[in-house]
Amino acid sequence: MTMTMEQQRARSAWRCSAGQPSDYATLAKKLPALIMNSGLMQTLAFLEDKNQGHHRALSSHLRRWLQERFPELFQSAEYVGFMESLMRARPEQFQDVTAEAMAWLRWVRQLAPTRANGEGSR
Repeated sequence: MTMTMEQQRARSAWRCSAGQPSDYATLAKKLPALIMNSGLMQTLAFLEDKNQGHHRALSSHLRRWLQERFPELFQSAEYVGFMESLMRARPEQFQDVTAEAMAWLRWVRQLAPTRANGEGSR
């Protein structure tokens, strides 16, 4: 069965948000505005700098999703290599990656509150 891109994003968001604390859902709701105001790389750096599990988890989930979607650009979802790849990206690639991050986050914003700490697993 072939899934649409929206279904793939939803499936990823559903899986990533399962069992996460409610802080993960709250952060996911704020992230698109942060990306719009500060940029994708600055937002990823902010998430990485925080010493809180939900920041790092959301950053890792987002990087993994983007690495899956753009394997030609990202050899790995590991923070340093990911950021270096973004720095080398052509402007149109960078725009595509940012747009995909926003599209994936739309699903996380909607699904994460229903999945916090295992809720919605019934």
